[in-house]
This record gives sequence, C-alpha cells and structure tokens, in this order.
Amino acid sequence: MTPPRVSARRRRPGVIALSLALIATGGAGVAVLLLQAGNRTEVVTVVRDVQVGQVLTESDLGKASLALDPAVKAVGADDLESVVGKRAAVELKPGSLLSPSQVTKDNLVKAGEQLVPIGLDPEQIPATPLLPGQKVKLVHVPAQGAADVDKASDAAPQTLDGRVVKASGAAPGTGVVVVDVATAETDGPTAAAWEAAGTLRLVLDAPDGA
Repeated sequence: MTPPRVSARRRRPGVIALSLALIATGGAGVAVLLLQAGNRTEVVTVVRDVQVGQVLTESDLGKASLALDPAVKAVGADDLESVVGKRAAVELKPGSLLSPSQVTKDNLVKAGEQLVPIGLDPEQIPATPLLPGQKVKLVHVPAQGAADVDKASDAAPQTLDGRVVKASGAAPGTGVVVVDVATAETDGPTAAAWEAAGTLRLVLDAPDGA
C-alpha cells in the first residue's frame, strides 16, 4: 500500500513580508544604537570637591567621553585649559560634568567688599535656595524689649545691600544654615554687629528685571 502523500505547506506571502519587515526594523534599530554609541563628546569632569570661590587647578578636573543630549551644556575637553585658574561659582562635586556657568573669572568677594557670615535658624531660611550671586537685603530688626520704641517711632528698618557668596548645608541637630554675604566695606562692621546682637535678618531681593 502506497503511503499517503504529504503536501508541502503553502508559504503565505503576508507572513514572509512581515518577517522581512521585522528583520529590517531590527537592523535599523541596531544601526541607530551603533550611531549613538559612536557619537560621543569629550567633556570636562570634576574629580574632587571644589568649594565656592576656590581657584580651579588641573588636578581638580578630568576628562570623559560621553554621549550627551544637545541640551546639556558642558565644557569641552579641548577647553580644559581655559577654565583652569578660574573660580568655582558654585560648589562642585566629584563625578559631575563641568558647565560654563559653574566657573567665573571674577573674585566672588570684590575689592571694596567684606564677607559677613550670617547664621539663619530653620524658620529664617527662605524656601528659595540661596545661590551664589543672589542679591539680598540685611535688615536690622529691633532687639527684644525695644520693639515698642521702634513701633512708636514708626521708622522704616535700617537695611544694607549684600550678595550671597555661599550657603552651607543645615547643621545637624540645629538646622542652622550659615550664609556668607558680601557687603560694602563700610557696611561690614555694622552687619557683623547686628549679627552678634541677634538683630539681623536676611531678605532676598527680586531678580534683576523682575
């Protein structure tokens, strides 16, 4: 008895076309990944802690090759020498990329200015982060027991202009933040006296143009 013939399964053109399309799509994806991996940029990185106002040296910086989003602004490795000798405008941490806005050629405490450290209790710290360069007002508030005299005089509180140079993190346990404020040389002693007496408060100025 002759065994029954098994006919070959018909190949469906639609399945073949879909397979070819998936292969082509997969190949395109691999090609895109390869292109992204090859499109790398040499940039400057921070390799150790740098405090605000500290002069950058070559030992503070390194280089890395990364695939960056075009929106990320970073100092190119070819420009490393141009940032050496400049000052850190913000606190720099190891492992971060260095951006042009994080360095300055200016001394953060300029000629004719003095640096006054101001301790702020947790309830006195603005919700807005205190950043280097922010303009502030140093306000003299009445000491306890002198409030009635000041109210009777109805005089506007005395203020001094200042600029944030650096703000520390909150101290463990107390939450106190120390803010270094640059003031005019003639105002420094007055601000320091207010701080010592506990009659100084810090108020943020509106940004320029606001």
